[in-house]
Amino acid sequence: MQEIEWIQERVRKGEYYFSRHGDQERQNDNLTIVEVEEALSTSRILEKYENTGRGESCLVAGFTNTGKPIHVVCGERGDWLVLITVYVPSPPKFKTPYERGEK
Repeated sequence: MQEIEWIQERVRKGEYYFSRHGDQERQNDNLTIVEVEEALSTSRILEKYENTGRGESCLVAGFTNTGKPIHVVCGERGDWLVLITVYVPSPPKFKTPYERGEK
């Protein structure tokens, strides 16, 4: 997986797509595509996943222009960024947008 600059560049260039699961989760949390783009443009990598069976991926956290936190699990497919899942972090899984909660 590339670094955060690569992810942000893919978003700026429109070289990304949502997986079916990612788009469904986005809709479940009532997130717009613009909000996801805003969050990715201000995001930082929280966790990296070396081998998930579909290649490397990472969890990034960012905020919309209105301050709403959004998490995105990102993967790389060739030169494209794939948004594997998208959600608003909340307890108990996350204490804060950057800190995991109780397991």
